[in-house]
Amino acid sequence: MRRGAHRAAITPPRVSGVGYGPRVIEPGSLRATSDAYDTVAARYAQQFTDTLRDRPVERALLAAFAELVRAGGNEEVADLGCGPGHITTHLRSLGLRPFGVDASTAMIELAREANPDLRFEVGSMAALDIADGALGGLLSRSSIIHTPPRELPAVIAEFARVLTPGGHLLISCFATDDPSIPTQSFDHLVVTAYRWSPDRLAGLLRDVGVREVARVLCEPKPTDKRQFQELQLLAAKSVL
Repeated sequence: MRRGAHRAAITPPRVSGVGYGPRVIEPGSLRATSDAYDTVAARYAQQFTDTLRDRPVERALLAAFAELVRAGGNEEVADLGCGPGHITTHLRSLGLRPFGVDASTAMIELAREANPDLRFEVGSMAALDIADGALGGLLSRSSIIHTPPRELPAVIAEFARVLTPGGHLLISCFATDDPSIPTQSFDHLVVTAYRWSPDRLAGLLRDVGVREVARVLCEPKPTDKRQFQELQLLAAKSVL
């Protein structure tokens, strides 16, 4: 189904601070990633419909994130790299007003079809169509793993731009084997991906006025295909 036809049939609710304006032309790396995920979108949606079921630590962190966002009084939250929208719906169950953004048109189509009452938009993390300071929270659940290291500082700066002062960010990625190594690339089933040093990622956030609140390093399960530690980093934008 063409995107325009779907939008005509289902009009998602408007979200304050988020517009339908023209999109910024995407860099080559983002286009390669979005094209790759377009080709696997249907299979991905079927395989990862319940990724939180055996992740009690992540569920607890999401609950803590939601509590902090609600306490700040602005429940608008962006789920960046939302895929087919299953985590976006979980955020709503936690009392937030979430919407999803993903570079993959196919993923967004699946998210809209499964959740017609939620807002989903195709977009770039490096150029979000969101007003400055509009969001009380931002979730980046493994959405940065395909961003080349040279491009990540601009993405992190964009995260900071759209957060309201005091707003919270929960970001996750795979961690490097050696904390002193800033990044490590690895072969991903879809497209090249990167692991990050927790200290380096925290430093990029600190450079744009987002302070670390807590970090959790989750050890891989014996059954995991990739034996990498997973970093969960909770942070808050400084209040000026």
